[in-house]
Amino acid sequence: MNATKERYGADDLETLFGGASRLVVARGKKVLEFKGDDVFGEAAQKVVIGPSGNLRAPAFRKGKTWMVGFHEDAYGDLLD
Repeated sequence: MNATKERYGADDLETLFGGASRLVVARGKKVLEFKGDDVFGEAAQKVVIGPSGNLRAPAFRKGKTWMVGFHEDAYGDLLD
């Protein structure tokens, strides 16, 4: 995925996160985790969409887990 060439908004999240069983979102010093059906819920949508109306960056998938935003400790846990 190249976010500079293609934008992902709220309407694209279900397709983009399809098959995901876990979503980890870094917001400042906080790390939020959504599992199961909550991955596609309104609460998750509010934290993964930035002020521009697009998916926040960085965003990547590892297996069935999506990571949105940057948090050094969360990256370490996910990538170990």
